Amino acid sequence: MPVLEIHERRMICSGLLFDKDGTLLHFMSLWGGWASYMLQALEERLELIGKGFTGPRDKVLGTLQDSLGQLYSYDRKGPLAMATAEETIGLLAWQLYAAGMPWNEALLQVRQMEKNAMVQVRQTKPAFPMPGLNELLKQCRTLKLPLAVVTSDTTAAAKEHLAWMGLLENFPVIIGRDQVKQGKPGPDMALAACRQLGLQPEEVAVIGDSNGDMQMAKQAGCALAIGLYEGDADHGDARHLVDADLIISDYNEIRLKA
Repeated sequence: MPVLEIHERRMICSGLLFDKDGTLLHFMSLWGGWASYMLQALEERLELIGKGFTGPRDKVLGTLQDSLGQLYSYDRKGPLAMATAEETIGLLAWQLYAAGMPWNEALLQVRQMEKNAMVQVRQTKPAFPMPGLNELLKQCRTLKLPLAVVTSDTTAAAKEHLAWMGLLENFPVIIGRDQVKQGKPGPDMALAACRQLGLQPEEVAVIGDSNGDMQMAKQAGCALAIGLYEGDADHGDARHLVDADLIISDYNEIRLKA
């Protein structure tokens, strides 16, 4: 049985469950351009009816912007990081509704904006593996360790993004928000993934970049909740991962042994 080692901690590991965005792939590479397009399109639509955002622009989705208004990062506790596709559509449509647009029209317009944004994303396919991920996946293949993806994105989108990176075949089980009644931080995705892998939750570890991932792992009874944060976790940068058992900055900190 494979043994997972991180820092001084060891556990017998029968499977790994991965979040997708910010865990398997670089978050801003994929979603930074999408968020910029959506905010710009929404702002232009609001200006046409003589309105603006109901609050600060960076709070609409939870983005971080420089002095020139360019997006460079995101709030790990915000909707861009944690909301489902349906929740995000509703959040953006509410801006138009608050400006006086009928709700049904607001939804139609935001959905069209989102389709246009995804056309641009699909033209460039900006999905890139996180540091050390390919080596870890190689170890998993060697040890025949079962893997699954548990994501707040749709199952179809998750498969598409993994295919762009050439990683789809590594994950026989992919659980999107569309497959369960309750999304993160509820346990449904982790439990569904374990069922499909034929494993018990106490046999697997969960790796994610948000505290919703950590809470999902804990509620499902998984053996270990591993927080991934590309920053200085020792100096408080990863304080949003309050329910993590361990925090790593990249996959090179993980070792798998037979």
